[in-house]
Amino acid sequence: MALFPLTSNFQGDFVLQLLPVDTENTMDEVAAAAAHHSVGRRVPARPGHTMRVRQQGAKEPLPRTLKVSESGLKPMECIEVIWE
Repeated sequence: MALFPLTSNFQGDFVLQLLPVDTENTMDEVAAAAAHHSVGRRVPARPGHTMRVRQQGAKEPLPRTLKVSESGLKPMECIEVIWE
């Protein structure tokens, strides 16, 4: 378990956020951490929709149960959090 910094680009938000997560967090937990900074502030909530994480520019999201430590993400890499 270690602190791991990412940059979050949340769908519908115009602000990139520094996102400190743990290496043992799943992508669902990363999405929830990103939502804390955007949803209800600059992005409206979408009840019933699932948030997914993908590497910036990727077409497919990362598996929801994939841990940060297993993802190949690098410190300060930008992720995109999208609604599904």
